Amino acid sequence: MINKLAVNTIRFLGVDAINRANSGHPGIILGAAPMAHELFTNHLNIYPKESKWFNRDRFILSAGHGSMLLYALLHLSGFKVSLEDIKNFRKPGNTPGHPEYGYTDGVETTSGPLGQGISNAVGMALAEAHLSMKYNKENFNIIDHYTYVLCGDGDIQEGVANEAISLAGHLALNKLIVLFDSNDIQLDGPTSMATSDNHKKRFLASGWNYILVSDGNDLTLLNKAIKKAKKSLKPTLIEIKTLIGYGSPFENTSKAHGAPIGVEAREETAKKLNYPYKPFEVDEEVYALYKKKVFNRGKRVYNKWVKLMKEYKEVYPNEYKELKRALDNDYHVELKDLPSYEIGASIATRNASGETQNVLSKRFTSIIGGSADLAGSTKAKGLDGDFSKENRLGRNINYGVREHAMGSISNGITLHGGLKSFAGGFFVFSDYMKPPLRMAALMNIPSIFVFSHDSLFVGEDGPTHQPVEQLVMLRSIPNFTTIRPADANETVQAWKFAINNEGPTAIITTRQNVTNYSNFNENFSKGAYVISEAKGNLDGILLASGSEVSLAIEAQKELEKELIYVKVVSMPSMETFDAQDSSYKQEVLNSDKILAIEMASPMSWYKYTKHVFGVETFGLSAPMQTVKETFKFTKEHIVKLYKKI
Repeated sequence: MINKLAVNTIRFLGVDAINRANSGHPGIILGAAPMAHELFTNHLNIYPKESKWFNRDRFILSAGHGSMLLYALLHLSGFKVSLEDIKNFRKPGNTPGHPEYGYTDGVETTSGPLGQGISNAVGMALAEAHLSMKYNKENFNIIDHYTYVLCGDGDIQEGVANEAISLAGHLALNKLIVLFDSNDIQLDGPTSMATSDNHKKRFLASGWNYILVSDGNDLTLLNKAIKKAKKSLKPTLIEIKTLIGYGSPFENTSKAHGAPIGVEAREETAKKLNYPYKPFEVDEEVYALYKKKVFNRGKRVYNKWVKLMKEYKEVYPNEYKELKRALDNDYHVELKDLPSYEIGASIATRNASGETQNVLSKRFTSIIGGSADLAGSTKAKGLDGDFSKENRLGRNINYGVREHAMGSISNGITLHGGLKSFAGGFFVFSDYMKPPLRMAALMNIPSIFVFSHDSLFVGEDGPTHQPVEQLVMLRSIPNFTTIRPADANETVQAWKFAINNEGPTAIITTRQNVTNYSNFNENFSKGAYVISEAKGNLDGILLASGSEVSLAIEAQKELEKELIYVKVVSMPSMETFDAQDSSYKQEVLNSDKILAIEMASPMSWYKYTKHVFGVETFGLSAPMQTVKETFKFTKEHIVKLYKKI
C-alpha cells in the first residue's frame, strides 16, 4: 500500500504544481509515475547529499516536458528541491518548465527538445564504458554505474534519437537502459496519425535488447524488467504500456498532454485513485520510504565507494591522479609544449588543428572524440584506436554520418565528466548540429566542436558544401565561443583556449593552405589583436578573421606602395573581444576608417564598422582560384574598396 501511496503522491505533486502554475504537462506524470518510482526506490544508485558523486547512476528525463515528475522525485529523495519550489513551478526559481542542468540540484542534463536527452544518455553510457575499462582493476570497480532514460513516443520519433539509438546498438552500450513510456498518444492525437513503427523490430534490428511491460502500473513487472535489462550485453529498451493522464477524466486522450487538468478534474482523479490528501500535502510515510529506499540506500553505496577510492588511491596512485585531474577539468598546458610554425610557412589550419589535437591527446589521455565520417578531412580524430564494443579503450569515436547525434552524444560525454570531448565535421553541416550546439551553450558545458572547410574556398564541391551564413549562426548563440584562426599558430592558441574554456567552443579551420603570419601573440586570448602594424602614420584598419587575415596583409603591403598606411587586426573570436574592457577595444580599433573582410555573410561585422566586404549569395562550384576571382577576394579589390572609404 505504501508504494501505491508514493506513486499517487508523485502524481498529485505534479498535477497540483501544474494547476497552480496554470501551465505544464500532467499526462506523462500521471502515466509514468509508477515506472519512475520503481526505478528510484529499487534500482537507481544516487546520494542526494552528494548529488555530483561521480559513480552515481544517471537518470535522464528525455521527455523533459514532464519535468514535474522529476521534481517530485528529487523532492521526495532529498535533493535541494523544496515543497515551496514545487509550489513555484514554472516561475523564476528552482523548478523551470523544462529541466535545466546546473540550475536544479539532481538534474543531469537540460532536456525538453525531444531526442536530445536520450542522445545525451548515449554519450554518458559511452563515457562510463570507456572510463570503467581504463581505470577499473581487479577488486576495484571504481567506475560502475548505469544510465537510465525515461522517454516518450515523441522522443523516439526524432531523427537525432534514431541516429543515437543506431550508434548505441552498434557499440553495445549495455549499461544504457531506456524506459519507454509507450502510451500511443502525442500532442496532436494518437501516434497512429504519424507513425506505425514496430518498436520491437526496430530496436532489435538496431542491436538492442527489447523487453515489453504490458501494464505500466504493475511494479512487480517493472522491477523484473529493469533487473533483466541490467544483465543484458546490449542496450535495452523497456517498452512500458501506459495510459496518458491515468486516472483523470482526460485519460488516454491528447487533452491530457500539455494543459492543467483543473481543480474539478483533480478532485475527480483523486477520488478515482483513492487519494485523500490536499494539494501539496505529503504523507510522512512517503518521505520515510524515500529516505530509506533512495537516500539511505544511496548513502551506503556512496560510503562503500569512498572507502574503495581511498584504497585505490594507495594501490594505484598514478591512475588515481590521472582520473582526478580529468574530473577536475585540469588541462593546463604551456604554449612551448605545443606545436609552433615558422612565420611564412604555408599550412592548412585543419592540419595544424589535427597536429595540435594529437599533441594534446598524448598529454591528456582523457581527450576523446571523432568526426562524422570525415576524420580524414577534418583531422579531428582520437588516439588509441577506434572505440568499439571490442575496444573500449579506443579514443576515436566513429560517429558515422550522424552529425546531429554526434553533437548530442559529445555533450553527453562532457556531462558525464572525466573526459574532454570533441566532435568534428564540415562547417556547412554545423546546420545539422544546431540543437546540440545551442544546448551546450545553454548548459555552459565545455564541449569542443571542430569544423573544417570554412569558406567558399572549398571550391569544386560547390555551394552545397560552401558555408556562408554559418559563422553568423554560431556567433549569434549566447554563451558560445567561436574561434576562426587566421593561421597555424592561431590554431594552436585556439586549441589551448578551447580545452580550458568553461563553456562550449567551436574552432573553424581551412581546407586550403594559408600563410602563417602570427607568432603566439599574447592578446590572442582577448579575441582580437594587431597582427601587422602600420608602417607609417595610421590611415585606417583592415579587420579580418581566418584566411582573410593573410589577404588583408597582402592588401596592406599594396597600400604601402601608395604611402597609405593601415594596420591589420586579426579577430579570431568576436565573443571574446566583445567581453574585453572598452580601453582595450579602443586600443585595437582606434580608427573610424575600418574595412572588415570575411568570406561569409557580412552581418556579424556591422557592429564594428559600416564598411564590410563579405558574401551575400551562395557559392560556386569551381576551382579555388576561379572562386577567388569571381567573388573578388583579391588584394587588388581590397585595396580598391579601402580607398573608396
